[in-house]
Amino acid sequence: MNNQLIQLLNSIVPLSDGLLEFLNAKLENRTYEPGELLLKEGQVSSFIAFIEKGMVRSYYYKDGEKITSWFMKEGDVIISVASFFSQTPSNEVIEALEKVSVHAISYEDLQYAYMHFPEFNVCGRVLTEKYYVMSEERLYMLRKRTSKEKYHYLLDKHPDITQRARLGDIATFIGVNLETLSRIRSEKI
Repeated sequence: MNNQLIQLLNSIVPLSDGLLEFLNAKLENRTYEPGELLLKEGQVSSFIAFIEKGMVRSYYYKDGEKITSWFMKEGDVIISVASFFSQTPSNEVIEALEKVSVHAISYEDLQYAYMHFPEFNVCGRVLTEKYYVMSEERLYMLRKRTSKEKYHYLLDKHPDITQRARLGDIATFIGVNLETLSRIRSEKI
């Protein structure tokens, strides 16, 4: 079993032997090549995954253009929230930007773990709170800041994204075209 994932969960609450056995049996190791889709638009998100290695992005289509909505990397949990929890078709796409290794658990197995292992509910709540806060911060950043401030926010808070993601993906994430992003990047801080 993945030490990173177990360390993360154990840092939230000690895991019982029963839960560790269950996770060992149910977590599926998956790998994706750059450009491979973990989730397609219109597909129901059937799993939640912990990224061991690599980076992914989520995007949606607006007027035929791919608009990046988030990036996730090692140590993050990835999910199409609305699709996964409501088990309805996704409006977003999740794409591997690099070779990605994940540990995935199905919707059904996650629900079973919540029902049979009380400590897993604590892990789920704490992780949900963490990602909800991150989502709020991202929304605030995208709505309240100028394009230049958005880019510098990425540089300050997530410098690895600016080094690992494609410039076009970063441009759509902060809401500018490539030319404007190039201008912003060439300006002195």
